[in-house]
Amino acid sequence: MLKINPERLLNDLKRLRGFGATGPGVVRLALSPVDMESRRWLVERMTDAGLDAVIDGVGTVFGRSRKSGPALVIGSHTDTQPTGGWLDGAMGVIYGIEIARALAENNDTSHLAVDVASWIDEEGTFAGLLGSRSFVGDSVEESIRSARNREGLLLQDALQVAGLAGRPRVRLEKGRHMGYLEPHIEQGGRLEAAGKSIGVVTTIVGLRELRLRFTGQRNHAGTTPMSIRRDAGAALVAFIARMNEAFGQLADADTVWTVGRIDLDPGSLSVVPGQADMYLQFRDANAARLRAMETRLAELVQEFNARGPVAVVLTDADEPMEPVTMDATLQAHIASAAEAVAPGQWIRMPSGAAHDAQLIAAHLPACMLFVPSIGGVSHDFIEDTAEEHIVLGCQVAATAAAAILRTGWEKRS
Repeated sequence: MLKINPERLLNDLKRLRGFGATGPGVVRLALSPVDMESRRWLVERMTDAGLDAVIDGVGTVFGRSRKSGPALVIGSHTDTQPTGGWLDGAMGVIYGIEIARALAENNDTSHLAVDVASWIDEEGTFAGLLGSRSFVGDSVEESIRSARNREGLLLQDALQVAGLAGRPRVRLEKGRHMGYLEPHIEQGGRLEAAGKSIGVVTTIVGLRELRLRFTGQRNHAGTTPMSIRRDAGAALVAFIARMNEAFGQLADADTVWTVGRIDLDPGSLSVVPGQADMYLQFRDANAARLRAMETRLAELVQEFNARGPVAVVLTDADEPMEPVTMDATLQAHIASAAEAVAPGQWIRMPSGAAHDAQLIAAHLPACMLFVPSIGGVSHDFIEDTAEEHIVLGCQVAATAAAAILRTGWEKRS
């Protein structure tokens, strides 16, 4: 069996952690100076692994094997959330580098081609999934022109400052790639709760992101009787209670919804809010259930508007994402590798988080592998995974990658 080098794998992960380290976590926002420093380091590591590596015109780091193919792309992202963990995305990229090295060092697999990617801005500092969208040929020109980060910096200006403006962008090469593998931490607690070490991802859930704006009337908080108030904030809170009840009647065990942000205008203790915005996200692997939740939400808005005295307007906050099923053949390769390396320690499971794999799946057979997150925590500084699970996951991914690539060579022959 193909063997990875655990010490080399962990050393690279810990070195990458050093770029933007903040306590136990990492702050490495897309295209920030420390992110660019880490990308230049990734180019060095990919080059040392025998890949032709570049940072492309949107910031993706791509290491192309010098072997002719068929090739498997392995990767994820290395940008983080504002309060990020050290493994979210980063682990999958370092897995790719280690698998490329391990394949090259084994006489039986040295002819197999792995390309490695660190897609830019998966986390949406400027425009979510930017690197993978660019790679598959989706138009990103409007995002480059108009997307801004929280500080108001335009994406096109950030690319200019980073020295990337005008560089060629890496694109999917027709006929070269036979599939895409994205290893990742689970970012949830299902594996840990089940006492399992590997998750074979079946589906990446779809999601909706919406804004509900409640418009009432600003007024004095001390002199306005409750009976005549048009309190947008109070209406928002009441709406959430009704929505929770309605969604609960539609949901199954894996359905989730979150009010992640509330803005009150003017946000003063002495002023009845005249406007209140809530930003809602809901996710499910079942497309029909997502549509049912959209329909029920629209009905609730109509009911609130009919009752008054506060008006509600529902708009999209971002483009909807539909559920995406991972390729069955590639799933089978991961399952077979998991059973060979860690018999009985794996399960099939959906991904509740969005990933670059869901975009790439429309253009290449795609698959994902999960390892456990301690306490089910991610998008936080305390995110962590046991080293034994990191190493085990890489060994499973390497075993699966070799099997997938051998299948490609058999077909070519």
